[in-house]
Amino acid sequence: MAIGFVTAFPLSLVLMFGITDIHAVLESGLPSMEVFYQITQSKGIATFMMCWVTLVYYGHEIIGIAVRVGSQARGGIKIGDRVGVGPQGYTCRKSDCDSCSSGQENYCPSRVGTYGDQYPNGSISYGGFADYCRHNSYSVFSIPEGLASEDAAVMLCAGSTVYEPLKEHGAGPKTRVGVIGLGGLGHLGVSFARAMGCLRVIAFSRSMTKREDALKLGADEYVATAEQSDWAQRYTSTLDLIICTVSDPRMPLQEYLQLLRPKGRFCQVGIPEEPLPRLDTMPLVLSGTSILFSDSASPGNIREMLELATAKGIKAWTQVRPMREVNEAVADLSKGKARFRFVLQNLDD
Repeated sequence: MAIGFVTAFPLSLVLMFGITDIHAVLESGLPSMEVFYQITQSKGIATFMMCWVTLVYYGHEIIGIAVRVGSQARGGIKIGDRVGVGPQGYTCRKSDCDSCSSGQENYCPSRVGTYGDQYPNGSISYGGFADYCRHNSYSVFSIPEGLASEDAAVMLCAGSTVYEPLKEHGAGPKTRVGVIGLGGLGHLGVSFARAMGCLRVIAFSRSMTKREDALKLGADEYVATAEQSDWAQRYTSTLDLIICTVSDPRMPLQEYLQLLRPKGRFCQVGIPEEPLPRLDTMPLVLSGTSILFSDSASPGNIREMLELATAKGIKAWTQVRPMREVNEAVADLSKGKARFRFVLQNLDD
């Protein structure tokens, strides 16, 4: 297997671990704050196709076993620990950084992505499509016992992307939540909303084909927007928080917003490649509606999410395939065959 190399940077942590969906191999030099890990499982095939622009090793939902740990690594990681890395490969952690100093490292203006990005010293970040990876200890998470590697890998990005707005906007026993889209992100949004004890969870998709899936995941109700003509009227002013995971710019955004109760919040986590639909803003002003956007979770929320998933037995719906099938998996992904995330696993061939 091809191996990618990247030079060290001063405050990095190197870990060696297994990956389920994406792999990356880095050079063996080990700065004092790095972790070097062997990849067994990696997740990220659902997103890496968007970034096929340069020669790098992709993969940003990575699970593996730590084989080398720098002397100043944080987090109590030891050789032999099962660890994971999500989409955030590096943040500045400076005291004068508003994001890092407030526990919101996911919004650090100097952050570096796990793959295809550039570290402060000019070297390129490499992801999980490989045998080994090296990462800063601040970006490495211990995986709780009881949480399967294929589930943990998916949660490090997809799971954390829906968990972040649920947590930050107070999802809980008094909250009525809607989740738009039942795919790689949306199915975890439904699962986490249910695990957080939300008063009501409604899943939205275009057709009835995913209704049974939504109910199995914990949704109280399911709405097929293309097949139920009165859905917007029927659910007007019924929700406190909507998490939108879809990226189709043609979505009925105005109708979704009317589902919110006064002071309700609509959080977009899907990333449309075109502008969102135009809106009639007067109804939004009169109801105090907020339209928000959110990225994947902060390190603190990721740790909390992993613990919650373990305690509640949350499982991602994945299809595990050997890394050698990466090209076939990409083709199947483009055909919409993933239910709901493909995970690639390093095997000893």
